[in-house]
Amino acid sequence: MPRTQGGESVLSRAVRIVEAFGPGDTSLTITEIARRSGLHIATASRLVEELSRFGWLQRDEDRRVRIGVRMWEVVSRASPTLSLREAAMPVMEDLHAIVGQHIQLGVMEGDEVLFVERLTAPGAVINYTRVAGRLPLHASSSGLLLLAYAPPAQQERILGQPLEVFTEKTISTPSQLRAALAEVRRQGYAFLPGHIHPDATGVAVPVKDPTGKVVAALAIVVPNDTTARSRIAVLQAASAAVSRAMEYPARPPS
Repeated sequence: MPRTQGGESVLSRAVRIVEAFGPGDTSLTITEIARRSGLHIATASRLVEELSRFGWLQRDEDRRVRIGVRMWEVVSRASPTLSLREAAMPVMEDLHAIVGQHIQLGVMEGDEVLFVERLTAPGAVINYTRVAGRLPLHASSSGLLLLAYAPPAQQERILGQPLEVFTEKTISTPSQLRAALAEVRRQGYAFLPGHIHPDATGVAVPVKDPTGKVVAALAIVVPNDTTARSRIAVLQAASAAVSRAMEYPARPPS
């Protein structure tokens, strides 16, 4: 791999450019990319032009830079969550028709929950998540559910870190987190009223692969009121359906 005079590979610099795009960024200027990637503006400009020739990035008429269609195509085709999303989407659509609020699918990515699918509706309660967005494991229902079934070493690592606080209800101490993880394992779901926003309740249940391993969290975000708990049973039925779909995937057409 060719390297620059500073010893960093060209590929490493290209990765830094791509990772300059945050969850809410549809486009960036070269100046913004250079600042976020820590590269000289001339270097950033040259690499952007090269990546654009391959379709990984693209330039608008106003010279702003976007993620290219070719990158989206390759990532979508090669995504390790593809089979999970294909199994989950029909069930999520049915669940969405029943609940009429936010339905989302999250997986563990490092020490965060990454949301790989999400359905919403006009007038639904406030929800900070988005597809390809992340939240801390301790704060969201999906993250807490996944952390409860994570290896003990990872749980201890999170317990030893500062816990970001979103509202007065957010889990903020190791003792609260340890108790919450035990409760999730005991009852089989995570129920977090007002932990991310005072007006919203997050409820998450596990999705399991054919070996019984928890691989994802299926969650709803509903208004923080007395009806929130009534949605748990239908959510559990939906997650069981997703788990069965993963065990017996649909056969491709002959």
